[in-house]
Amino acid sequence: MAVTIAKSQLAGIAMLAGALACLPACSREAGDAPAPSASEPATLPGEQIATDLCAGCHAVGLEGESPHTDAPPFRQLSEKYPVRYLEEALAEGISVGHEDMPEFTLEADQVEQLIVYLESIQAQ
Repeated sequence: MAVTIAKSQLAGIAMLAGALACLPACSREAGDAPAPSASEPATLPGEQIATDLCAGCHAVGLEGESPHTDAPPFRQLSEKYPVRYLEEALAEGISVGHEDMPEFTLEADQVEQLIVYLESIQAQ
């Protein structure tokens, strides 16, 4: 038995299907989001900052070598000093680093996000 649906009915069915698909997300409480699966690792906001501003010279993740030989991998920063020591320099504009490191300034929330990320990747 074939079912015939008019074009005008298709639009209504599509809208209903879309609304039904959104219901689970709409009924979720704030902070009640599902945890990322093992195939979708969670990323910290500071990781995106590191990737955008620093990955051209530094290895910003848990593995790999820095593209710039004078730029230490971020996962090894705590071997030289506590990562929190970077807080003021990041807020005021880092001007000391490897020889050709660009100067930049971050907002207070970006500084905290980057520090939290850096602390999370330090080699144990």
